[in-house]
Amino acid sequence: MKAKPQDVKLRPIRLSDAPRYVKWLNDPAVTRFLSRSPGITLKQEREWIKNTIGDKTKAVFALIYKSEHIGSISIDRIDQKSKKGSLGIFIGEKNIWNKGIGTIATQKMVRYGFNKLKLHKIFLCVFPKNERAIKIYQKLGFKKEGYLKDEFKKKGRFRDLIQMAIIKK
Repeated sequence: MKAKPQDVKLRPIRLSDAPRYVKWLNDPAVTRFLSRSPGITLKQEREWIKNTIGDKTKAVFALIYKSEHIGSISIDRIDQKSKKGSLGIFIGEKNIWNKGIGTIATQKMVRYGFNKLKLHKIFLCVFPKNERAIKIYQKLGFKKEGYLKDEFKKKGRFRDLIQMAIIKK
């Protein structure tokens, strides 16, 4: 069953979210297409959340589906001078993958970036093998801007990335 927009909400992250983030971010299936690799501790995650709350260069939200915390979505690297920021998302609860939640959450986050943060451009980087995500981003209006060869090192190997962006109309 596909998710409905009213079932998907974004709320500010809280310190109490840390144990769930640690569980998800230590799962290789969840981090497969993320820049982070498993190996995060509860102490590290709590410290990251403390440093993130109130940081004007980041807008990080817990992704909520039917009142359950299921992942995270953010715009970080916010540059108010250039009016741009970098989108990131993951759904940690694997049992609800492929329900359209990520698409709805991304739409909401893009609107937030353009309307509340007053950004002109929202960009992201995605692994070329993450074809499902690329299709979603294209469906939402993101365009490929570049192919970054050996841009990122993960698990001892250099990986390519595709940069995509959406410009406020």
